[in-house]
Amino acid sequence: MTDNRYPIGKFERTETISDSQRKECIQQISEAPSRIRAAVQGLTEAQINTPYRDGGWTVRQVVHHVPDSHMNAYVRCRLALTEDSPTIKPYNEARWAELHDARTAPIEPSLTLLESLHTRWVDLLKSLRTSDFKRPLQHPEHGIIDLDFLVQLYAWHGRHHAAHITSLRRLKGW
Repeated sequence: MTDNRYPIGKFERTETISDSQRKECIQQISEAPSRIRAAVQGLTEAQINTPYRDGGWTVRQVVHHVPDSHMNAYVRCRLALTEDSPTIKPYNEARWAELHDARTAPIEPSLTLLESLHTRWVDLLKSLRTSDFKRPLQHPEHGIIDLDFLVQLYAWHGRHHAAHITSLRRLKGW
C-alpha cells in the first residue's frame, strides 16, 4: 500500500551528483509549473477545496504552497551565490498553509507566480558552473547544505506535490 503523503516516495539525496544528474534535476524544476497546472486543469471549486488525503491540505493549499516554498528556495540559491555560507531562515510551511490567502485565494495567481519564478530560477541554475553548486548554506535544522542539495530537493518537491493532486484525481475518478 502506498503512503499517500509520499506518492512518489520520500526525498532521497544523492551525495555526489554528476553534471547530467544535475541537468535532469534542473529540467524537473523547469517542468514543475506545467505539472502543477496540468494536475489542476478542469477542477471545480469543490474539487480544489478537497484535501488530497485525510488530514492533509486541500488542493488549493498545495497549489499555494508550491510557489511559497520555491520562492524560499530561489532566495536561498541567490544567498548562497552572493554570500559566504549564509544562514538561512526556515519557515513554518504548515502555518503558512493555514493563512487566509492559502485557504481561500484563487489558484491562478499562484500558478502564474510559479511559472514566472521558475523562468528566473531555471535561467539562473543553467548559468552556474559545477563549482557553484557546492556553495554552502547553513540551515538551522539540517546543518550545512549546498545548491546540489537544493536542486535535488526541489526537483523532487514539484513532482511530489503534483502527484498529491494527480493521485487524488485518480482516487476520486476526476
